[in-house]
Amino acid sequence: MNYNVNGVEFNQDKTCFSCAMSNGIRVYNVDPLTEKCKLEFETVGSVSKVVMLHRTNLLAVIGGGKHPKLPANSIAIWDDRRKAFVLDYTFDDNVLNVRLRKDKLIAVLLHKVFVFTFPNDSRKILEVRTAANLSGICELCTSSEKQIMATLGHKTGAIQLVDLAVTDTGESASPVNINAHNGSIACVALNHAGTHVATASDKGTLIRLYDVQSRQLVVELRRGTDQATLYCINFSGDSAFLCVSSDKGTVHIFALKDTNLNRRSAFSKAGKVGLNNRYTDSQWSLANFTVPAECACICAFSGPNCVVAVCLDGTFHKYVFTPDGTCSRDAYDVYLEVGDEADF
Repeated sequence: MNYNVNGVEFNQDKTCFSCAMSNGIRVYNVDPLTEKCKLEFETVGSVSKVVMLHRTNLLAVIGGGKHPKLPANSIAIWDDRRKAFVLDYTFDDNVLNVRLRKDKLIAVLLHKVFVFTFPNDSRKILEVRTAANLSGICELCTSSEKQIMATLGHKTGAIQLVDLAVTDTGESASPVNINAHNGSIACVALNHAGTHVATASDKGTLIRLYDVQSRQLVVELRRGTDQATLYCINFSGDSAFLCVSSDKGTVHIFALKDTNLNRRSAFSKAGKVGLNNRYTDSQWSLANFTVPAECACICAFSGPNCVVAVCLDGTFHKYVFTPDGTCSRDAYDVYLEVGDEADF
């Protein structure tokens, strides 16, 4: 069944996800899976992206699809308590992504990232230039103590990290650059504390974890050997694990705190003769589970040793994994068939 879902996004603590559709917006609670908010086509038209601010009544909406009511070059802020749009940010070019903190809004355009104070007395406080950012790659750490932003750098395979807390003092924020990959960056994630950043290239075989402060590579994780399109990378709340989804229809789970839990290549014990050292030294996922192949999905941790995947085909998957690599399905549902329940 085709639900015409254009995109799905988790909120900052991964307890809810928002659904941008050809006929409006839906917002769901993750555990238990319940519908929390619905905006019909008559109100918002078709939508390309909707991002929720934590578990508040504020949604950032970008129009798109076949019948948009909102322009693609603006971000409209919907207040579900007032049942009205209360803020609007309009630009000279289409908005490719939006990210929210409780005190900031980030708008991502093809070659620029704009940072605004938000939601009160909203004004632009920073502009960061990037390489062509077709996918709108930009992430924020969710910690109240740190304000690290990660986006594309100026050259292929590079990312830049910006401390947004510096902008609060009125000083200029100088980005820190990391040359993470040879190929173009496809996916970026920051852990909650803002101490580590994970990256993947358009090849989709390796995920690299870097220390934000030292910019040093901490560990290299192997999703597979064949090229893939990565849709999502997410850390667990305590940064002990990492999950990754791709167009291969598999969600991989890696251990970060105890990397001995990750699988190693069978060749790693056989010496290095005739073999690629980096391949044999790679760490493979601790556990994995499958979702509909080639259907875009996002994944995140929901409680201890639990991962959920939300797919554009309307399916919701929840799996529990153990330290020995066992992974078993805990729940499956079609989220657009789930009725609305209690308030937030």
